[in-house]
Amino acid sequence: VQLQASGGGLVQAGGSLRLSCAASGRSFSNYAMGWFRQSTGKEREFVAAISWGGGSIHYADSVEDRFTISRDNAKKMVYLQMNSLKPEDTAVYYCAAGRALGPVVGGSLDYWGQGTKVTVSS
Repeated sequence: VQLQASGGGLVQAGGSLRLSCAASGRSFSNYAMGWFRQSTGKEREFVAAISWGGGSIHYADSVEDRFTISRDNAKKMVYLQMNSLKPEDTAVYYCAAGRALGPVVGGSLDYWGQGTKVTVSS
């Protein structure tokens, strides 16, 4: 599975962005998908994950109620809708694929995409 994230940019605090992750490969629908982020000087952290069928979702506490992860297996796409953005959401965001939701949440991933940068100004 190859992954390519897009949709990052500069937004004011309180604004919204939608990140997209395009996947290639026939087995995309077999994988749980996740979004992670890394801020300057910090370790990469988990943001959100969704099971292969979309029936199970998990969020980091810091983004709960603000971010929404979704997927479209027919289009081989994963999305991260980010609302009420805060300056502390500034980071490079990565999409990734893993065998199941639990491992994805735990950071055990099989495939990573390149990042897309999100900058939230105050």
